[in-house]
Amino acid sequence: MRPITLAVAALALAASASAQTRSVHTEELTWYEIRDAIASGTTTAIVYTGGTEQNGPHMVLAKHNVIARHVAGQVAERLGNALVFPVLPFSPAGDIATRTGHMRLPGTVSLSPEVYLGVLRNVAQSAAAAGFTRIFLVAEHGQGLAEIELAAQSVDAEWRARGVRVHYVPTTGANEQINAYFKEHGITGGGHAAVAETAQVMFLDGNNTLIRRDQLAVSAKESQETTGVGGDPTPATAEMGRQFLEYKVAAVVDRIGTLSAQN
Repeated sequence: MRPITLAVAALALAASASAQTRSVHTEELTWYEIRDAIASGTTTAIVYTGGTEQNGPHMVLAKHNVIARHVAGQVAERLGNALVFPVLPFSPAGDIATRTGHMRLPGTVSLSPEVYLGVLRNVAQSAAAAGFTRIFLVAEHGQGLAEIELAAQSVDAEWRARGVRVHYVPTTGANEQINAYFKEHGITGGGHAAVAETAQVMFLDGNNTLIRRDQLAVSAKESQETTGVGGDPTPATAEMGRQFLEYKVAAVVDRIGTLSAQN
């Protein structure tokens, strides 16, 4: 019987190792794996919103989505009891009919506030229906924050009696840290697609497909109206991006911890 016992133990160990290496992203799991994760106590869902919009001549349109997926995954791993829903890749980015905001430049996809709110509500409701009891909505994109907060509040009101809580998680603390970093190092931070966002994508650009380094100077020298870039991205470095991403992960983990302790 000893060889059989050893074989069973080896299989159990292999299964345990496999479970530990599975992704925290629901889109990379089967529904069986999600069901079992919930049953074993992984009852927190993280819903990140990104955006598909122009980022000047030096950076691809997927910027927000790349950052959001990375941060969400890191947050889930640190929490230890969370799974990440697919990043919502679209958000309000200007009026489609009149081509305002980022919609004035090709490639941008913009949702109306009403559609954005509805999608967020449905995603949160889907998480609740699946059995997640703590659902956190987090924005990587700067527009549509009011809709994210309203979606969280409304679904929370609908599901609270069934033991489900839904919260909006602001990331203002990380932004303050990034601005403090710039001040300390004498860097002009700028706005859209400038040094802060460029640095974060540089860190995540392992295959050198997200940043057009030969276009950084173009973004810096030409006007925002021409390029769509709200500042000078040339001081950006991958190491700077690593630090900024850490600010974001830590801020979200801390905020989720605070909100969870209140319920």
